Amino acid sequence: MYWVAGAFAALLTVFAGRYGYHRDELYFVAAGRRLDWAYADQPPLTPLVARVMTSIDADSLVLLRLPAILAAVLAVLCAGWMAAELGGGRAARALSAGCVASAAMVLGMGHTLSTAVFDLAAWTLISLFVVKLLDGGDPRWWVAIGATVGLGLQNKVLLVFPVLALTVALVLAGSRKVFATRYFPIAIAIAGLIWLPYPLWQARNGWPQWELSRAIAGGSSGTSDTPIEFVLTQFGLMGPLLVPLWVFGLWRVWRAPRYRAFAVGYALLFALFLVTGGKAYYLGGMYPVLLAAAAVPVAARLGSRRIRWAAAISAVAANATVSAVLFLPVLPLSTFADSPVPALNYDAGETIGWPEFTRRIGAVRAHLGPSVAVLTANYGEAGAIERFGAAYDLPVPHSGHNAYWWWGPPSDAAVEVITVGIDGVRLAEFFADCRPAGHIDNGLGIDNDEQGEPIHICRDPRGPWAELWPRARRLG
Repeated sequence: MYWVAGAFAALLTVFAGRYGYHRDELYFVAAGRRLDWAYADQPPLTPLVARVMTSIDADSLVLLRLPAILAAVLAVLCAGWMAAELGGGRAARALSAGCVASAAMVLGMGHTLSTAVFDLAAWTLISLFVVKLLDGGDPRWWVAIGATVGLGLQNKVLLVFPVLALTVALVLAGSRKVFATRYFPIAIAIAGLIWLPYPLWQARNGWPQWELSRAIAGGSSGTSDTPIEFVLTQFGLMGPLLVPLWVFGLWRVWRAPRYRAFAVGYALLFALFLVTGGKAYYLGGMYPVLLAAAAVPVAARLGSRRIRWAAAISAVAANATVSAVLFLPVLPLSTFADSPVPALNYDAGETIGWPEFTRRIGAVRAHLGPSVAVLTANYGEAGAIERFGAAYDLPVPHSGHNAYWWWGPPSDAAVEVITVGIDGVRLAEFFADCRPAGHIDNGLGIDNDEQGEPIHICRDPRGPWAELWPRARRLG
């Protein structure tokens, strides 16, 4: 199991510096410069991690992604440990860890600093602790669950849904006895105290996270899924070759009364996210425990037959190879646009072209006077200009998107405003005079969210920015 985790960590580290920053990473770095108890669209943990990493070396993409690699490795190790708790030996632990390490979703999440990878790590760790409790373990594991839930909620509010679903599932599946300990309310208290600053901030600022959640459910995110996409993507999150294994694991936990809560929890979360418009990966944290449950009898069935193990290892290796090609920056950039990767992995395109994007904005700025502001359509564009703009004398950018709106509007003293990604009709609401200044082109023919977006030079705002700025707000 440990050699599997080591190989997995090495693979992620080797490719950590290729292509470039993801738009969300640029946003986390920007948020980390403005540390707060919470933000409009997220708790503070991931921006805090970005702040720590960039304070060590602001230019190292590998260092920025190191916490994500460690979180993904933790998920792999938890899969192996769960297999051990479920009665598996060394082979089952290795098989379980290998399956999770080969999964498309885990490789993709482990490649970039994101709330999703820490959410995966928190959920697999909670699943491990719950398995220990169901096996009659020390009730003090509730303390560890409480701390993990609290920290997980300071990373991503989404964790509240699997926690509640599993709690309900434990009751429905007849495992209520695990709650009969004084450590359960202690766990609730620990989780609540750790998480408390976040809801307090949200309450003071009108609960923007709720508005954001409704926007994502309505399809505002680049990775939003329709109901049919949500269902079909479940068969690709771990990789198609692992579908029979996790389906078998789901059947196995359903048939085992002690662990039935995981099957019930999976069903509850599947229905909840399907009905509410959740993204497909929201269910991803359930799969490591299902793969662990399947690995135990499968490893026993394989026994000491080398030919059977060769077939199993080949299947896992094939799954890992396909997952790596699709979800790690394996392909040369020169062949990326013509490959199937952009169609299958939206996030890959969002890691390409940010230095060139900023250079083009810098070329526009070079022909303008000293009093210039920059206004972008989204946080990724603003984050890129913050990261790379100093070389082109670009000012700190502004955007109405998510937390950037809270960070304030351009100065009324700015004579000219360079706008990026905002169409002319929208600009007419804010400026009396705008003229085109070109388009974004990454130079690689890669059709990501910024490719072809317009650049304008605008003057004469239609009022003070204090009056205009409320209309610029956009959550999504």
